[in-house]
Formats: sequence, C-alpha cells, structure tokens
Amino acid sequence: MDSLKFDHDHENNSHIITNPLNPQEFRRHGHLIIDFIANYYQNIEKYQVLSQVKPCYLQKLLPESAPYHAEPIETILQDVQKYIMPGITHWQSPNYFAYFPSSGSVAGFVGEMLSTGFNVVGFNWMSSPAATELECIVMDWLGEMLKLPKSFLFYGNGGGVLDQMLSQFGRDKIGNLVVYGSNQTHSVLQKAAQIAGIYPKNFRVIKTTKSTLYGLCPNSLRATIQSDVQAGLVPLFLCATEGQDQLQEDQEQLQEDQEQLYEGQEQLQKEYVSHLEIDLRQKWKIEKHGDDEKQDHNTNTPFEFHPIGPLCEVAKDFGIWVHIDAAYAESAFICLEFRHFIDGIEGANSFSLNAHKWFFTTLDCCCLWVKDPSALIKSLSTNTEFLRNKASDSKQVMDYKDWQITLSRRFQAMKLWLVLRNYGVANLRNLLRRHVKMAKLFEELVGLDSQFEIIAPRNFALVCFRVLPSPKGMDGYEKGEAKQVERANELNKKLLESINGSGKVYMSPTMVDRAYIIRCAIGATLTEERHVTMAWKIIQEHADTLLSKY
Repeated sequence: MDSLKFDHDHENNSHIITNPLNPQEFRRHGHLIIDFIANYYQNIEKYQVLSQVKPCYLQKLLPESAPYHAEPIETILQDVQKYIMPGITHWQSPNYFAYFPSSGSVAGFVGEMLSTGFNVVGFNWMSSPAATELECIVMDWLGEMLKLPKSFLFYGNGGGVLDQMLSQFGRDKIGNLVVYGSNQTHSVLQKAAQIAGIYPKNFRVIKTTKSTLYGLCPNSLRATIQSDVQAGLVPLFLCATEGQDQLQEDQEQLQEDQEQLYEGQEQLQKEYVSHLEIDLRQKWKIEKHGDDEKQDHNTNTPFEFHPIGPLCEVAKDFGIWVHIDAAYAESAFICLEFRHFIDGIEGANSFSLNAHKWFFTTLDCCCLWVKDPSALIKSLSTNTEFLRNKASDSKQVMDYKDWQITLSRRFQAMKLWLVLRNYGVANLRNLLRRHVKMAKLFEELVGLDSQFEIIAPRNFALVCFRVLPSPKGMDGYEKGEAKQVERANELNKKLLESINGSGKVYMSPTMVDRAYIIRCAIGATLTEERHVTMAWKIIQEHADTLLSKY
C-alpha cells in the first residue's frame, strides 16, 4: 500500500481513472470478489472463530495516509487477506454460537448485490416505484407466513416497513411519560427511550422471576402502572419480549437502582404478585389451545416470552402502545408448531423481527409491522417542495420516508424478496427446524452431564447453561450464600474465556438473577450436527481442566 505524497510529477504520471463505474472493470472485479468470498466460505472452518488480535492492531499495519495513486484490486485483496482477515470474528462460521445468529445465504448475498448495484435512494414512491411497491409486497408476504392478523397487513389497513422502529411518544408533558419493559427486554429499548426524550427515571424495568420462567407477569405490570398513575405520571409504551436474543445484565442493574427510588412501588408490586401469576398464563394457554397434546411443540412456559394476550389487556386499560419485540425468535414463527408463542398478537400495536438474524437475509434487514401507519406518518411526515410530486399528492402510493427518521433508504426489499423466492416457505421452515433440532441435541448433551445444568427450558435454538462448582449446584444461590454464587460465576467466566480463547468455538455470556451463564445460540447457516457435538466436547474438556483445580 502506498502513502499520501504531494508530488505533482507523480500525479501527472499516475494512472488516471475517468470512469469509476466501467462495466468491464466491474465485471472483472466482481469475478475476483466472488471467488474470494466463495473461497472464504469454503475454508471458513480453518479460521479461529473469535479474532485474537489486540486493540489498535490495524493502526500498526496500515499507512498513516490514504494512497495517492490508484492500486489494483488484486493488491487490495491480498491486503484484505493479510491485514483484515486476522481481525475478523467469523459470524458465518459453523462454530459460531455467540450472541445471535447472523445467518447469511446465497440468495441473501446476491439480493444484496442487486440492491447495491441499483443503488437507488427510495425515500418516496417517485424516487423508485419498484423499491416501494416490492417492500409493501414482501412485508405482506412475510406477515402472511407468520399468520399475523389482517390488521397488521397493507390490505387490512396496517402495513410493514424494512427499517428501524420509532414509536410515537408525543411532545406534551414529556417529563411525565413512562416506558415499560422487563429485565429480559433488550437494553436498546432504554436507548430508544432516551433518544425520544423519556426521562431515565421514567423508564421502568419490571423484574421477572424464576417462578414464571422470566416472563413478564401481567399483575406486576398492572401494579407498576397503577403506582405511576397515582403519582401523576402518564403510561405510554410497553415493549414485550418474544424470544429475545439476549438477557441484559445492565437492565437488572437499572431495576436495582429504581427499586431504591420507588420503595412504595416495590411493596405494591409484591401485593399483586402471587401464585396467580402462573395460573393466569396457564389459563391463557388453555383458552387458546385446549388440551390438545398432539401439537408438535414444547408446551413449557417460555424462557424469554411474555404472555402477549394478558399484557395487551392490561395495556388497553391504560391506553398504552404495545410493541412486540421478537427480533431473534420470530423467524421460527413461520413454522406452525411455534406460531402459538405469539397468540394474542391481535391486541398489540406493532410487531418486529430482524430477518438478518435467523432468516438467511444479510445485515441489515429489520421488519416492522404496525396496525396504524398514520401514527408514524403524522409524527415523521415531511412534505417540502422538492419532495412533492403528483403520485404522492394523489395519496395512492406509499412514501416510506414518512415511516422513518432519515430521508434516505436502501432497497432492502430486494434481498428479502430473493430469499423468499429462491428458497420458498417449505425450505425456510425446514432450515429453521434443523437448527432447533441441533439445539435440542445440545440441550440433551448438557443434560446428560451432572457437572452442568440447563438454566431454563429451551424453546428454539438457544440453550442457556452453566457448569456447577459442586454437586450442590445452585442450592447456595437459592439460600442466599453469596460466596457460592460468586464461586460459580467465576468458574463459568473462566470456562467461557477458555473455550473462546481456543478459537475453536465462540459463545457469549449473560446474567440472570445475578448468575453468570453461558449462551449457545445455534443458527449459523453452515452449522451441522458434527459442529454441535464438537462444541460440546470442547466445553467438557475445558470444564474438566478447570474443575480439577476447584
């Protein structure tokens, strides 16, 4: 690589590029890039999953300034292999089990190529009609696959958008508005609330318990809301989690801080939370499904699922907007045996999933459905003169600029369209079921080893587990023995560091009830059963080494 040099003689003699979009050069470069990426996927298992570089490694390898002269693509690809590849954590590796899946696919990749190739800026219908209309179509397609109520689809006066969510928070008395979630809700909700202007003290993190398998109890929600209403506050927004990809330690810390601020509220919650918590959830399930044991699905109460129907009933009493966040697990809801997890969705106002996590569509591709698009349009619409056109003025077309904060937007629908068409519903269901089957295998392997425990039942392809420092398991924690909890946490931290440091697999941690646990999220496109069994053997080997020292 060259460095920036202010040498006019060299400038006059350098290779002059007059057409950066030369079709012949594009074809040549494209073949080289495709071959490079295909070879990468073919040999991806040879790489250490988690990058082992040290901070600022790249600054020591690259020049201080941009190159003054043009460099050939061959040289650049060599530098990608030499300098960039060591700093890549390989999310597409079959041995990647951390955070959440980022499951790519050939269809998703070539869809991205088409989207980038056209490079349209589809802020309104006129700027590229196909971009807008295809997005409307694929969002209805996917909504139908998920069996969403008609009210969430365009032909039912709802609609979907491939973008990030913005809720209508309002402008008046914003200091009194309150947002609700649980300690299982993704921490991005807190960030979104802060951006919207919600005071941090008005962000409620309602604690869940092991007795309800960490689902948000409607009674606890009602108690918290009533406490806020009595204090003169205005309940605004509830985010319910359906199969979230990560449990949040910082949310639990925030809840601890709030408990100190609202001691009276804590007592009120305790009065509402009783054995009826589980009865309410079971009652809801029985009313919806009866006692049909022939359904081919796990009927355990979900680990990271909130009872949508009862929560929506509580929210309705107070006029609260209910958003269902199913960013990770919602992909599985296209399978009939999992659809019951979102029963009650008809009571919600909005619903989202991330197709770039577990739906074989490359990053980024966030899907949001709303019952009342006008709530977004009234808050975000702009109609300056340079954006006006006959089509928009006719009110016969959709202008997605009015559904989002930014003006510019990518042709995201292209890659989702290719995924849906190139694989079809049947294949997509089978691919997801294959991941669930592998997760079940991993869960069974963990369950067979008395040195380990499963923290909560698995519903999809996420298994949460931990190694035990003694046969007592978590008895010490349940009895409040702080030293036992600390010892178990330290052991699991060391175990995770050890297996990740090996470079052979990569998993991530979380905290639940102050217990440090390890998450195995299966969903990488290239993962097979052999990778799952190998991962378990690696875990056992490293655990045996650590336990021999305890």
